[in-house]
Amino acid sequence: MKALAPGKLVLSGAYSVLDGAPAIVTAVDRYAEADGARQAEWLTPEVRAALGDRGPWFRSDALRAGGRKLGLGSSAAVLVASLAAVELERRGPLSDRALAQAVYERALSAHRRAQGGGSGVDVAASTFGGTLAFYRDADTTRVVPLELPGDLFIEVWVSGVSASTPELLSRVGGLRDRDPVLHAELIGAQARAAEQALAAFGRRDVTALVRALARQLECLGRLGDASGAGIVTSGCRELCARAEQQDAAVIPSGAGGGDLLLFFGARPASAELVARALDTGHERLELGLGARGVHCEMPSAQ
Repeated sequence: MKALAPGKLVLSGAYSVLDGAPAIVTAVDRYAEADGARQAEWLTPEVRAALGDRGPWFRSDALRAGGRKLGLGSSAAVLVASLAAVELERRGPLSDRALAQAVYERALSAHRRAQGGGSGVDVAASTFGGTLAFYRDADTTRVVPLELPGDLFIEVWVSGVSASTPELLSRVGGLRDRDPVLHAELIGAQARAAEQALAAFGRRDVTALVRALARQLECLGRLGDASGAGIVTSGCRELCARAEQQDAAVIPSGAGGGDLLLFFGARPASAELVARALDTGHERLELGLGARGVHCEMPSAQ
């Protein structure tokens, strides 16, 4: 039996989620897979942190392109799939719920050890799937299922750049050490915008959601400028300014750095905006959102 675990997109709440603000994350229909009946020739740091020197065979091609990560949380997806594959090999077929309960806390712990911290929002998405409000408080987490508003259009634009989340987090952490007052001010502003986004999401108020996300872009830009992290690229700033002309927003996904941009609006992005995205080195990535979480794939009958 193989285990499959989805990638993710962080829609709202980047960085401030580390200080207790809510994030919104959705699983995407691109999966890492692992097979507990086969041994891996190479292990990721996260899988090694969870399982030591022996782990299951895995593949994550669907979460990569041209040998580079797409920014869809492949490390978390590989970890969750690997732990699930070992569990299935030991216990046999399990329901999605039982499998998620068996691997979640172990995956969270291993991912944090391997990456030196992090919120765990990508682990939650890979484990439970769907769309979630995610909260982190000290060493505990909480997830609440959400529904994507039916009249909300989300488009994903990918660049040729692979951003390093640990490096970006390290730079923002450096700002906390150098100037804790400024760091608290900037994270506080981002947290308020994240709370507003979640409230709008719950009301299914697309207009208010777009406004809250545009505020997050401003907050993330200030945080990136102050920390030297480069969270919001110049291309993202330009595309968001153009998107505002059609009452929409463009923001980086998750930690930012340029690998993925997200468009949010009450209608699809205009042809002019899409053309400008292409001009700035981005192309549309077709993804299904709210995808199924970790699950087992039964062998096909011969």
